[in-house]
Amino acid sequence: MKTTIKSLCLLVLTLILFNCDNDDDVNAVNEDVCNYAGFTFLDTSDNTQTLIPEAELTTDFYYTSSNGPEVEIYETANPSDFWFVTLVVADGATGTGQLNLGGTIHTVNVACQRTGNAVGEEMRYDITASGLEAEFCVIIDLYH
Repeated sequence: MKTTIKSLCLLVLTLILFNCDNDDDVNAVNEDVCNYAGFTFLDTSDNTQTLIPEAELTTDFYYTSSNGPEVEIYETANPSDFWFVTLVVADGATGTGQLNLGGTIHTVNVACQRTGNAVGEEMRYDITASGLEAEFCVIIDLYH
């Protein structure tokens, strides 16, 4: 448990210190393809850093939830410590979502760059808040 909390604290600190535009170039137009799978950011040396690989994330697409279509992404081994939820599911749509980092829930801005609606299809989100940017690029694991 201490290792998970330390890892999540490091994650938050890293995101705060390394504001990024996680695309091809500095301030590049957002891409709609996933070059890196998982939860990533671009560091100050323009290197993409993967914080949680896609293989360690589970993505649920709820087409008929009580809130309308929604996506839930969570760390498979620690679903209560790291998760992301949004109702932004249409290609090009923007809105907000909730990002839980070690029990602290943050409201984040969400831009859907690529979407799917079936198991095995890819989804890509840019996540921004308080001067930082990160990216989710995931494969839909479960469809409800």
